[in-house]
Amino acid sequence: MVNRLMASPEILAALENEVKSRPLPRHVGIIMDGNGRWAEARGKARVEGHREGSKSVREVTRTARRVGVGALTLYAFSSQNWARPPDEVASLMELLREYLDSERAEILENGIRLNAIGELERLPRLVREPLDRLCEESAGNSQMVLTLALSYGGREELLFAAKKIAADIVEGKVAAESIAESDFESFLWTRGLPPLDLVIRTSGEQRISNFLLWQTAYAELVFSELLWPEFRMEAFLRCLDEYQQRERRYGLTSGQIRRNDSY
Repeated sequence: MVNRLMASPEILAALENEVKSRPLPRHVGIIMDGNGRWAEARGKARVEGHREGSKSVREVTRTARRVGVGALTLYAFSSQNWARPPDEVASLMELLREYLDSERAEILENGIRLNAIGELERLPRLVREPLDRLCEESAGNSQMVLTLALSYGGREELLFAAKKIAADIVEGKVAAESIAESDFESFLWTRGLPPLDLVIRTSGEQRISNFLLWQTAYAELVFSELLWPEFRMEAFLRCLDEYQQRERRYGLTSGQIRRNDSY
């Protein structure tokens, strides 16, 4: 559990160097929770929490790219979020459009490839058009893949993949008994992304909330008490540090892992 810490600039720089010197997760997913509660605790409209949270998005993305994380996926808007009050949904869509406009230069200038997953056809035109445009403009970048999970749900993704596979079976393109994990993964919205190594959730809640259900099978989970607008560079680095302290066994024993590492 990662909580609030206030390190000096010197300690923070040392922490970043230490994190960079050790094996990093190939792919980090973040459930950005707590924007509304942050705003309500301060007597502000919920949309102000989302606006403040966009600053955390910027700082965490910069930090991830700087230390060398290859892929970062942010749970920005779930399939279930469409059920929120219409005025909040409209404000979120407007903030998303503002983010795409304001971050365009930084994404392009820093070699970041923007990607999006989810039921993207449900997004309004004011979001879909700048999103598609920036994804296309950044397609050749290779420093880091930043994926926005928008109108996204893990169950919805699995259902989509199952339907596509079923259609291929009916059309005779593939035999059901020959389908392997890699075949199934090729139908997921995350195809082409590295394996998910770390999932971070903010706000103290300890659940996955329909995020990357297939991909999380062997991911490490780190929970932070911080609300998303409070989650900045230091908190992210400490989550990476916690991940690096863990032993990942994938069903094996510690002895097996140590023997494999010695070869």
